[in-house]
Amino acid sequence: MGAVGLGHDNRDNGRGADVRPLKRRIALLAGVASLALVGGPALAQEEPKPLSTQEQASTAEQQGEKKPEEGTVNAAGNTVLDQITIVSKTGESAIDTLASVSHVDQAQIERRMAVTPGDLFFGVPGVAAQTDAKRGATSINIRGLQDFGRVAVIVDGARQNFQRSGHGTQSVFFIDPELVQQVDVIRGPVANTYGSGAIGGVVFYETKDAEDFLRPGETWAASTTARYDTNGEGFTTSATGAYKFNDSVDVLGNIVYRNFNDYKDGDGNDVSGTGFDILAGMMKSTIRPTENSELKLGWVGEKQNWTEGSDVYDVDQRQNTFTGRYTITDDDRSWLDLHVNLSANIATLDQTYGQNVTRFSSVTGQPIIIPKGSKTGYDLDTYGIDLWNTSRFETGVIAHELTYGGDWVTDDVVTSSPEGGDDLFTPSGKRRLGGAYIQEKLTYEWLEIIGALRYDSYKLDDDDVNVSGDRLSPRITVGVSPFESIGLEGLQFYGTYAEGYRAPSLSETLISGLHPNGVVFPFLPNPDLKPETAHTVEFGINYAQDGLIQADDRLRIKTAYYHNDIDDYIGLATLSPFDPTSGCPFIPGPGAIPICSQYQNFANAKIEGFEFESVYDAGWGFAGLTASIISGYTVSYSGEREDLATIPSSQVTGQIGFRFLEDKLTVGGEVQYNGKPKGNPVADDYTLVNLFASYQANEDFRMDFRVDNLFDEQYVNPLNGTTTTTLYEPGISVKLAATMRFGG
Repeated sequence: MGAVGLGHDNRDNGRGADVRPLKRRIALLAGVASLALVGGPALAQEEPKPLSTQEQASTAEQQGEKKPEEGTVNAAGNTVLDQITIVSKTGESAIDTLASVSHVDQAQIERRMAVTPGDLFFGVPGVAAQTDAKRGATSINIRGLQDFGRVAVIVDGARQNFQRSGHGTQSVFFIDPELVQQVDVIRGPVANTYGSGAIGGVVFYETKDAEDFLRPGETWAASTTARYDTNGEGFTTSATGAYKFNDSVDVLGNIVYRNFNDYKDGDGNDVSGTGFDILAGMMKSTIRPTENSELKLGWVGEKQNWTEGSDVYDVDQRQNTFTGRYTITDDDRSWLDLHVNLSANIATLDQTYGQNVTRFSSVTGQPIIIPKGSKTGYDLDTYGIDLWNTSRFETGVIAHELTYGGDWVTDDVVTSSPEGGDDLFTPSGKRRLGGAYIQEKLTYEWLEIIGALRYDSYKLDDDDVNVSGDRLSPRITVGVSPFESIGLEGLQFYGTYAEGYRAPSLSETLISGLHPNGVVFPFLPNPDLKPETAHTVEFGINYAQDGLIQADDRLRIKTAYYHNDIDDYIGLATLSPFDPTSGCPFIPGPGAIPICSQYQNFANAKIEGFEFESVYDAGWGFAGLTASIISGYTVSYSGEREDLATIPSSQVTGQIGFRFLEDKLTVGGEVQYNGKPKGNPVADDYTLVNLFASYQANEDFRMDFRVDNLFDEQYVNPLNGTTTTTLYEPGISVKLAATMRFGG
């Protein structure tokens, strides 16, 4: 069954891209693995350096740990892989987690000089970003899954569920990279404790914090950054300020403005509609009522504008995210380590017609004129509660870590069309997701066992439809560290079986009406859609070693093979009115074609892949290597097999950097090879080469330099293969930034 396009600048969901068989690429990874033993930047990780005192304090407090005393040194010499991740609800670092977890820290974010949130994931295995022409709106793909909540994107604890259907990206989120302190990723449906629906994985953005920004002894500080990008003549200005009232209360604010014209692709052509301007800001206050408790209150806001449809539509987007996060522990974090998160995400998008437009009515199919100034509106309010507690205790020689909690999130969608009523492709309605879970981690010397069980339920309704469902999803993970000899004591093997559950979205269930542009055909609702159920098997290796070649060096490696089998996968199907069992009517009229389109369940989708990430750090500099190899397809109930259109490029990314002038100057480069998913209608193999440099003149002045796509490669993101026109990504861009800081 073929996919049919929708009417906005968005992607259709299902299939279309062929892929190279996974097993052909294993030989390539053998070379990757051998090279990684002497160097490589994991997880898009650049210079991995020890945590500062403030960073240690921040990550410790996020997990309820006692902060190190001011002036102490992080003797472990932690790399980025050693830092505690936000998504770890039990306080683990990426290298210690028995799962595919990645961490992007502030040093990496500064070096990326990112324009979009997706730029932060360069080289992170298994993660791809899709932005289409509207660069301020991003969709995240993890292991070939995206859209409709398959990947949970969370900002400061608030779910980002905004969705607008059409050609291209559908489930998008908005967060400016300048506001972000760090990003953590969990790949696969192993995250039983992180909310409903995330069968692809979880991405957690944490915004900046006063405790990270202020230096020891400071009560206030401010900084300002100015940046220029040659491609698109883009200007970015950002200002940050923080104040510490006392040891119990501090506050931080950040404001950023970006203005970009249309960028040029690798062939020197202007790409229409890629210009935008963004005004974004945030405030966060941390209140510590006692030594063992903390309350974080936050706001993140954004307003941006762009054009769509060859400049026919003007788009205005606004979003405000409000969060409150409370933690309390007992003195030794034994029986009490309680977290309570409340959030509200209010998102609005208005699409205004900049001229009179002739199209077909989505109700009658007859030609109509939508007058200039008419609007299509999309409002989505998401409210969430997430609470959990971890109890730690021992029984004999076995250590226990018992985590239990629950979460609830609701989406309230109101859309409007210039014809009256809801927007055709993004209908109004309400969806409520809830769940509860329990997870037990048992540790005995060289053995770790994690068992978890999650209960999910959902309810979806509008004026005519009311559907619901629920399910129990298990997880079991076994990890062993069998070696004690020098050189092998940091080696750990693990295996996991995990299940995940995703409820159908409002659009998948309720979409109804006639396609209004180009040709006319009906979209049919499907209240009988079944939820998707993912079954994942994963085998992985973690390796950590210090002093491998010289006394002060560090090597970290994470690698995993996975196979994800998704029952009742939901995709857009084409139906024939000549099949009496299809329920597809033929509606004659101007531009009418004899088909219908409907979201339907397939028997399953099968996705498998191999991921590798490594980082080596020594006094002279750092080096790294990452790789992601993936293939996937759907199988219908009748046995028909089709390739999955959401499979991204397979990638191999290498990076090296050198430190000079007592570590004040860092220079380096990145090379990334991207393999075309076989059969993709627009993509091809391509290689990107980037350069970077930074100079810390003194503790208060820093300059950053970066060249993206050094050789002006013309290339297409494979995930844009279902858009109506071929969209080429940016060509060469030279970036220069300066940051000045004050404090006292």
